[in-house]
Amino acid sequence: MNAPAAAGEKPDIDHLRQWIGRTEEATDIVTAQLVKGLRATLFQEIGEPKRGDAAPFTAHWCLAPPVYPMSQLSQDGHPTRGGFLPPVPLPRRMWAGGELEFIEPVCVGDEVKRASRISDVTLKSGSTGTLCFVAVHHEITTPRGVAIRERHDIVYREATTGPQVAPKAPPPPPPAKHRESHVSDPVLLFRYSALTFNGHRIHYDRDYVTKVEGYPGLVFHGPLQASFIIEFAAKLHGGQPPKKFVYRGVQPLFEGSEFSINANDNGSGGMEMWTANAEGQPTMKGVATW
Repeated sequence: MNAPAAAGEKPDIDHLRQWIGRTEEATDIVTAQLVKGLRATLFQEIGEPKRGDAAPFTAHWCLAPPVYPMSQLSQDGHPTRGGFLPPVPLPRRMWAGGELEFIEPVCVGDEVKRASRISDVTLKSGSTGTLCFVAVHHEITTPRGVAIRERHDIVYREATTGPQVAPKAPPPPPPAKHRESHVSDPVLLFRYSALTFNGHRIHYDRDYVTKVEGYPGLVFHGPLQASFIIEFAAKLHGGQPPKKFVYRGVQPLFEGSEFSINANDNGSGGMEMWTANAEGQPTMKGVATW
């Protein structure tokens, strides 16, 4: 396990960039039970999915999650650093955003393979100090061929002491032409953590997230927000997912209040899409194109 970087000390970027080009593969089976659980979590009709039925568009995020023994987990519930991902010594890790290309559906009964490759490692400076971004490219295939291509952006940052300083609120978006809302509660977050075998304690351990990481409450998963946006985009286009969806998190979304999924036509055949908290402030933004 790598020791955290000392205050003000930057990670050794030349060392971390040696991970660029590393690959790994994993396989899993899309089960009817998984599809039922994800549909329920996304507030969809659960039904009785059978072999050949399409899974929710981001079901691949629930497949073949890394599994480590308890002895190899860090304080935050993530695996200790190293292995496939570079051993970034910054202690806080978050899902920053990414890009998805939807080619073919993933269906119940499919054996799905995920081929992953580290494509970039970069350092930046932000309001919380040093940030390290790791870009991972995934190719998701089924017996019918390539189903999804994805770039996943992970951000690592320094630890802060005391309560998190709220980021400067982004300018309010224009009124949404299309909108739906739900309530973010701990059960919703727990269900998604269970579906994705995600041990990150910021999503279910209120003592940890408030007393150690300084957030005001449990943190809504980035991929869960993206899943709601993508499903909403497909709903607005006759059930067809966007060919491409590019997105990024702009501020955390927390438990305990209403959140909304919003969309506006952008005049170029696509849609500007975002999730927002109860105050209407965007928490994730994306652009969907068909």
